[in-house]
Amino acid sequence: MKKGWQTKRLGDVATLQRGFDLPTRDRVAGKFPLVSSSGISDTHLKCAVRGPGVVTGRSGSIGNVFFIEEDFWPLNTVLYVKDFHGNDPRFVFHLLKKFDLLRFAGGAGVPTLNRNFVHDELVSVPTLPEQQRIVGILDEAFEGIATAKANAEKNLQNARALFESHLNSVFVQRGKGWMDRTLDQVCIVERGSSPRPIKNYFTTKPDGVNWIKISDTEEGGKYVCSTAQKITPEGAKQSRFVKEGDFILTNSMSFGRPYIMKTSGYIHDGWFVLRLNISIDTDYFYYLLSSRFVQSQFAQLASGSVVKNISGDLVKKALLPIPPLEHQCVIVKKLLKISAETQRLSSLYGRKLDALEALKKSLLHQAFSGEL
Repeated sequence: MKKGWQTKRLGDVATLQRGFDLPTRDRVAGKFPLVSSSGISDTHLKCAVRGPGVVTGRSGSIGNVFFIEEDFWPLNTVLYVKDFHGNDPRFVFHLLKKFDLLRFAGGAGVPTLNRNFVHDELVSVPTLPEQQRIVGILDEAFEGIATAKANAEKNLQNARALFESHLNSVFVQRGKGWMDRTLDQVCIVERGSSPRPIKNYFTTKPDGVNWIKISDTEEGGKYVCSTAQKITPEGAKQSRFVKEGDFILTNSMSFGRPYIMKTSGYIHDGWFVLRLNISIDTDYFYYLLSSRFVQSQFAQLASGSVVKNISGDLVKKALLPIPPLEHQCVIVKKLLKISAETQRLSSLYGRKLDALEALKKSLLHQAFSGEL
């Protein structure tokens, strides 16, 4: 341990206290923030705790740690620091952010942060001047990291938006020989079906067949290559078979997401299978279904006040612009090139974000081991 530092129970550095109940009728506009486990959600006419303060999620979003500059009202889903015992509040804030607070959570139902476990954790604590020096370094460093992350996230969004913009322009700026066709004019559209209760048909036996679920896909992914579950041959008889090369399209929840089958299996009624019956390039058809041009049509055709879904009769009405086959191949070649560059940039900025997060953890580790 660094000279001048002391080992203490965290409870002797900062005493945590559960927040307070607040009936819904008392949630009236005011100058003081209400703090829940997910953050500052409202304002209130009264304050329960004098700022500055430190708050962490007790249930719900456990492990979120907030620093509140002003007076505030902590709700019962949080723990707030009742006593800093003469320590710098910002130092305590960074100290709590260093911990994986989820490991102190327990409970059979909704996990809850156990403050007694947190209090018993041993920590190394420097003198107040050293705390303030550390806080100054961390605050400046984290401000720079936050700016860098915001820039990386913006660049990531821009890279994706560039591809989406080009993709949409393809189907708006049409040329000679293009035709408009409805979905049911270019492919056979059939809805999946499911044996019920489906749990009775799950199997791990060798004769089981692939059962395709949304969880077998990746958002933004293109193919379904494997499945996590299988169903019995008896269950398959009550379902819809799809083969390699078929398109499947979600029709509920995240509706309108297309995928190309790289394996065979069976689909439930949350899917449509689309089987092309005219000569259309597979990649062109995928990009067309993924485009804002078609996705906006799916959104208009979807119904339901809570869970949106598309009926088979409605999805068939989606209008598709179809150029000559040779033009489709030219379009696909350009889109594949732009897509590859977008993926390269997405990977680059994704790695930058991971590196910045790792840097934050490294700085916290150095700060509380006396190495900063």
